[in-house]
Amino acid sequence: MYGSGLIPVRSFEVQREQTICPKSARGHVRTLIQREKLSLVRDHLLRLDPASRHERFNGFLDDDFIERYAVRCAEDGTVIIAYIENGLVRGAAELHPTDQSPDSPPEVAFSVESSVRRKGVGTILFRRLIAEARCMGYRGLRITTGAENHAMRALARKFGAHLTFRHGESTGTIDLAQQQQAELPRLSITASFEAVRAVAIDVAPTVAAAGSSLPVTTPRDRRV
Repeated sequence: MYGSGLIPVRSFEVQREQTICPKSARGHVRTLIQREKLSLVRDHLLRLDPASRHERFNGFLDDDFIERYAVRCAEDGTVIIAYIENGLVRGAAELHPTDQSPDSPPEVAFSVESSVRRKGVGTILFRRLIAEARCMGYRGLRITTGAENHAMRALARKFGAHLTFRHGESTGTIDLAQQQQAELPRLSITASFEAVRAVAIDVAPTVAAAGSSLPVTTPRDRRV
């Protein structure tokens, strides 16, 4: 379905620095580095309330399973994009390496703690994960979620997933090649926005030191 499973890496790079979240959310989003994956992801998954844990793993699972799962994610090359508040991961998007043939798209998974739901966190995580997958050269993504996880199904459909129901689960794929041209202008705008903000912040101390009365402004935060 996806040919080689990979597409050439384009000239743009995924924005790996912190991404500011909507005003309704107080944290930021970034890709976790290797040494922090285990503790941050494990603690996040253990904090999920029973309903959220059931939705994430499509069943009631004990803490021992969560511990083993976090270890596997930290060791098998899974990319973790995290929403962080006050040093704690409150939401995570997982991009798992392919465990089948090279033609198979990688599987993705999402989890958001109840305290930060309905704040646009899931949308930001999904968008950043798609950008990361494209940068890595993937043509598509595979997603599996419980049939009762209506929020995740709606989010997946928002990003073009075609879901089918089977054996108590909803499974589907997202064709990244179809979305690529539509997303490139957005990535360019985001990069320009970050550059302008960085220049404004860098210039501010210089203007103040010179005693200039000219106001220095920075772009207003916007929904990503």
